[in-house]
Amino acid sequence: MRGGLVTIGTVAALLAAMGLTVLGLGAADNAVANYDASSWLWSTSRSELARVNGVTARVDTRMEVPGGRRHQMQVAQTDRLLILRDLNTGQVSSLDLATLQITATTPTAPGLGVSVALQEEAAFVVDAVQGIVRQLDPRSLTPVGEPVRYPPGIAGGAFDGAGKLWIAVPSEGTVSAVTAAELPATPGAAPPAGLSPKRVETYEVAEPAHELVVSTLDEGVAVLDRTSASLVTVRAGQTLRADLTMTAPGNLPTRTSGPQVPVTVAGERKVHVVRDGAEVHRFTVPGAGERLSPAVAWAGRFYCADENTGTVYSFDANGQLVDTIKGSGRPGPMELEVRENHLFINPPNSSTAQVVDDRNQIREVNKYANDVLGGDPPPAPPPPPPPKKPKVGKPGAPRAVTAAAGNASARVSWQAAASNGAEITRYVVEGAGQRREVGANQRALEITGLTNGETYTFAVHAVNAKGDGPARRSNPVTATAAVPDPPASVTAEARPDGTVLVKWPAANGQGNTVTSYAVTASSAGATAPAGESPKTELVIPAGQLEYGTQYAFTVIAVSDKGAGSKASPVSNTVVPFTAPAAPTELQASTVADQPGTIAVQWAPAVDNGRPVTKYVVEAAGKTTEVTDVRTTIGGLGDGQNVTVKVKAVNEAGPGAEASTTARTVAAPRVTVTGSSADATSVTVTFTVDAGGGRATCSAATGGKTASGSCSSLRVTSLTPGTAYTVTVTATNAAGKGTATRAQGTDALYGIATCNNGPSGDQRTYCNAEVDGRNGNEIFSVPQQLNAKQVGWAKPGTRLKAYCRKQGDNVDSWIYNNQKQSTWWVQVEYSGRNYIPWAWLNLEGGDDINLLPTC
Repeated sequence: MRGGLVTIGTVAALLAAMGLTVLGLGAADNAVANYDASSWLWSTSRSELARVNGVTARVDTRMEVPGGRRHQMQVAQTDRLLILRDLNTGQVSSLDLATLQITATTPTAPGLGVSVALQEEAAFVVDAVQGIVRQLDPRSLTPVGEPVRYPPGIAGGAFDGAGKLWIAVPSEGTVSAVTAAELPATPGAAPPAGLSPKRVETYEVAEPAHELVVSTLDEGVAVLDRTSASLVTVRAGQTLRADLTMTAPGNLPTRTSGPQVPVTVAGERKVHVVRDGAEVHRFTVPGAGERLSPAVAWAGRFYCADENTGTVYSFDANGQLVDTIKGSGRPGPMELEVRENHLFINPPNSSTAQVVDDRNQIREVNKYANDVLGGDPPPAPPPPPPPKKPKVGKPGAPRAVTAAAGNASARVSWQAAASNGAEITRYVVEGAGQRREVGANQRALEITGLTNGETYTFAVHAVNAKGDGPARRSNPVTATAAVPDPPASVTAEARPDGTVLVKWPAANGQGNTVTSYAVTASSAGATAPAGESPKTELVIPAGQLEYGTQYAFTVIAVSDKGAGSKASPVSNTVVPFTAPAAPTELQASTVADQPGTIAVQWAPAVDNGRPVTKYVVEAAGKTTEVTDVRTTIGGLGDGQNVTVKVKAVNEAGPGAEASTTARTVAAPRVTVTGSSADATSVTVTFTVDAGGGRATCSAATGGKTASGSCSSLRVTSLTPGTAYTVTVTATNAAGKGTATRAQGTDALYGIATCNNGPSGDQRTYCNAEVDGRNGNEIFSVPQQLNAKQVGWAKPGTRLKAYCRKQGDNVDSWIYNNQKQSTWWVQVEYSGRNYIPWAWLNLEGGDDINLLPTC
């Protein structure tokens, strides 16, 4: 978080339990505590927080904050929690990212001067004006112990990579580190007696009353003395000073990754790079003006934003300009944050942001993109790319290192360190002149051979393939023989909500007051602290223990003197469980050959400690229970859009649901796109929306039908020269769809043909005035009956033909090329009448089969 300030709005919404509206959820929203390369970015005009996945460069969740436009907001985030501070109201709110629910709110003084710092389970509110650093339980936002007090007017207030909060005191010229107290097991409960945040280290870095700027490092802090133009780095208790030549005040990012510290001098548009107590590079940022945000070191490069233009410049390790990112392209604040192995560039006044990976590849993000669920059913997205592996490094510091004194002994326990991409191989515990190495899953150790009355502290660090991680020190303890008795017995109960209840009878303090109890969980090959409680019971939160794994518990009693008992007897064995996770890979599809039916399938849900006994599938008010991971649901409407919800059920009850959408098969829709004809057939072209089913198609007119293709059909055996209306029908499981098209057949003509012979009577046979048969005679019936003759067609007359019909056999002999047939042709002559085909030569090849029968 660069400076921790982005423009955000949250007044009425925060005061009314935030009233947040989740606009969409990605598939992994209930597992955000895992590595997901995501960061929450703010959009001013939308009053929305958008979670951007650095791997895909897409928004997977958007969250609206009603009434939050035009406010300034401070944002601090981890994988699990998001803490917001509204600068306009001073309201601080904690959002649990696993549930997207506000867990608590607390007031602070509004305006600049108060900031929020968050890392892992530690949260602080830093009142720079009053010089008060107060630890909060981030789950409940209640104070933890007593605050650390400084003179007024402090600077800094951010965590380094080792979990120390660094504060600069300009009035003293010092910088100091604060470590967080262990949180109570129950949110909002009082911490164990005497535990408060501690100021653990202090270093002189400047003359008193100099102006100081702080940037925390992977381990340690860099302090820029703007008054003397020098940079002091503090690493592993060693300080190094680099004198700089600056003609204007410099600035630092809130957090610096890597060994090189960039000092940005906006007035010069220059960046000075310091490493190992010396300035190693200096380069100039293109452009004009003094609105440069502090340069950020990332993946061997330096990124500097020009807030005048919305441009971000990228320089290599030697200060050479290698890339220019156009960014928002307009003036406004620019937020640069290195998080989850990516650099996120967010102009909160713009709709776009950028993500830079560890290979310095840049991708643009549309923060307003409708990539989230909701609204019309979206098209099936492509499969997401595989998650990017975290950058491998040394492990982080162990969390919550705690010591309890015993009789000539001490018991040290701690929470796991971040592995940072390489599995932890062991932990090293040092103190009381001893060095002990334990397995990666043995996070509790009894140190013996101590001297009663002597005070000890212990340091614990993790080791992986990359080396030793930073150490974290325990609270001091004094070995004593005055230790309480352990509880006599311990019982444990796994509960359906995922919690485990551990109970024990009160222990005998042997003259001292037992103030707290420490509970240790043991599983196969592993021991780890489960929590502490001032009562005779502890509720271990859901998810802290692995579902489906066996655990037993021991308890030690701790007195008001800080002395701890031996461990209690081991409890009964329990297996934590809760309701199943949501099914994954849920798909719902149309069943093409069944009306009102959809098919649903999914991958098995994670059972979370108890076997899944059934799945409940709901769609359009219909519910079915199955034991398989697939089913069909019928009885729905045709063409109905359906939301399908599936949830798994185990002993704890129904789990989270997965949802998707599908559509049942709809009746087809036919659209005729064209038609054509010849003398005896009509062809129609068309398109068919099959409604998700499989359609069959036909075309019909004049009592004739054609079927087959669902794009073009030809109806044959039609009468030439006739107007037709063709009906196209498509049929599927849901019904029929039709469309019509008017299209006439082409006319077919013939030539009345009778050619006189070469001699005798033959020379006048075809003449109309000659008695007897003389060719080209037309009758009302297909017979040569004088009484039925209606006329005579002069040779060469063109007659429109309609159809053919069997009748008297007629032989044209020499007068029409020996043509002989019993076929007669109905023609247009004084109405519709008949001429022997022997005397009529049809155009186009004289094919009598072109004509339909009459």
